Amino acid sequence: MDALTVSVVLLWLAVIALGLMLWALSRQVGVLFERVAPMGALVTDAGPAVGSESPSFLLTGIQSGSVAIGGAQERPTLVFFLSPTCPVCKKLLPVLKALRRDEGRGLHIVLASDGEQAEHLHFVAEQGLGEMPYVLSSELGMSYRVSRLPYAVLLDRRGVVAAKGLVNSREQLDSLLNAHDMGQPTIQQYLSGNPA
Repeated sequence: MDALTVSVVLLWLAVIALGLMLWALSRQVGVLFERVAPMGALVTDAGPAVGSESPSFLLTGIQSGSVAIGGAQERPTLVFFLSPTCPVCKKLLPVLKALRRDEGRGLHIVLASDGEQAEHLHFVAEQGLGEMPYVLSSELGMSYRVSRLPYAVLLDRRGVVAAKGLVNSREQLDSLLNAHDMGQPTIQQYLSGNPA
């Protein structure tokens, strides 16, 4: 065998080896993608269950008139529980503002908390939240069994709890809306292949 034939054989062996490595790598990427599927909002069993009717409230906003939560509404309502001292809540405020701007008339967003009104009025002014209804009610948080923040509850037009959960990122907040749009209680349930 001359040197040319040996080099051609070695190049073909290298091409075959690289092809096998590329196939193995693509399989590993597929396995990794399944393991790192999008994580939706962290759903808790406390409070009204997804699919059940929400308690109804007629509250007074700290910078607006009365705010109705629960019962029949003209559009779905996202109740976002937050605190002025919660850094993750503050991180999600631009997302809520963008959501309000993008969804416009298709979604009603209500910010909810409890505590001293003066602190919350300062927080509203500081964060530029004047256009969103903001209510203070410990009863509201207790009825939804909110134990950690930020927490969100999405109610459909009939006042039924469509989705809920602890939301620490934009993806988790979006998962509530996506679950509602797909008619699923959670994104996790949809991804597991057990749709409602």
